[in-house]
Amino acid sequence: MSAIARRSAAVLGLALLAIPFALLSAGPATAAEAKIDSANTAWILTATALVLFMTLPGLALFYGGLVRAKNVLSVLMHCFAIACLASVLWLVCVYSLSFGDGGSLQSWIGGLENAFFAGIGAGQVRADTTLPESVFFAFQMTFAIITPALIVGAFVERMKFAAVLLFTALWLILVYAPVAHWVWGGGWLGGLGVKDFAGGLVVHATAGTSAVVLVLVLGRRRGFPQEMHPPHNPGMVMIGAAMLWVGWFGFNAGSALAADASAGMALLVTHISAATASLVWMTIEWVKGGKPSLVGIVTGTIAGLATITPASGFVGPVGALAIGVLAGIVCYGAVGLIRVRLKVDDSLDVFAVHGVGGIMGTLLTAVFGASALGGMGLGDKVSIGDQLWVQAVGVVVTVAWSVILTFVIAKAVGGIVGLRVDERDETEGLDLTAHGETGYNL
Repeated sequence: MSAIARRSAAVLGLALLAIPFALLSAGPATAAEAKIDSANTAWILTATALVLFMTLPGLALFYGGLVRAKNVLSVLMHCFAIACLASVLWLVCVYSLSFGDGGSLQSWIGGLENAFFAGIGAGQVRADTTLPESVFFAFQMTFAIITPALIVGAFVERMKFAAVLLFTALWLILVYAPVAHWVWGGGWLGGLGVKDFAGGLVVHATAGTSAVVLVLVLGRRRGFPQEMHPPHNPGMVMIGAAMLWVGWFGFNAGSALAADASAGMALLVTHISAATASLVWMTIEWVKGGKPSLVGIVTGTIAGLATITPASGFVGPVGALAIGVLAGIVCYGAVGLIRVRLKVDDSLDVFAVHGVGGIMGTLLTAVFGASALGGMGLGDKVSIGDQLWVQAVGVVVTVAWSVILTFVIAKAVGGIVGLRVDERDETEGLDLTAHGETGYNL
């Protein structure tokens, strides 16, 4: 055999040996690419935009219209700054703590291997989905944005801006990330069988509970409850609520993580619950007060949306109708109990609407999720009583964790930067004293 032939044979042999290794290295990437579903990805990209739309501008306008004119810009600033801060923290560590691999601590918290998006390739598929992990990351980020922003409604008109930022940062790491991991990230509550489709525990129970704890530490606004100031712009409140309603379709239907029948049903039941709770709240207010108010009907809308959230992937339209009725009645009663009877200055009723609604919806998932009541079913040989017990465990643990950690965080923030603005600033309004601007130049 000539030298040229020998060299050719050697090259061919090396090439043949390299083929299996090339196939092995290319195999996972090809499989990952094959897993990505364009329709599902397009829907979750849309849902991500819808959920961000809930905070900016939906929640900002809803809360902004409810406060006095001298504090409207401060509320908008809180919501906007929280959206920016939560986004950066999500990249830095909160995503990894929520959805990462915690190793021996997996039941309790994720690890930091995905901090700063480390270890995640551009085309990598999120486990158990057909989505690029970047899309899953962005979608879940919008949940982390709106959850601390919900708490803003509790402390409006009296909390220092520096305290808002520091509290939000610590709260996302110490409260939101662990609970999100327990329920959605492979933690122990998910393993126990807790059903929380879109955030009754992770979003609404944590935010609502933390809100009432924070305001108890912070104290009431000056003049409360003797001086009750009406919303300065009910029209703004309605516009914000309408944006929240539309955005909530991304919140709940997007949590199916696919463009499928589950997403369609989640969207439908979300709408039915919101519409029903709106009418119930309006009717109660009409009968008791003599006049149905715009602020009242849209508050009912938010109550219906919050209450259906954990159940949205598990119940049918009739269950949604029942949940909407209960949301309107119970959340309306909770507002009167907390603000009027207990005189707790949860200024924009965060606990009464989101906390009570999220907790109630989590428990009702066990009832109306049953196939006998039109739901999608609770699982093989799982009774309503069995699931109700599991849901109750999730509620108790989530509420207890939120109470304890929020109290610790509030005290720590108070010691570092102080929680409350001084009396002069509160009287003059936070728009001018904290941000040097006014909402209306008349």
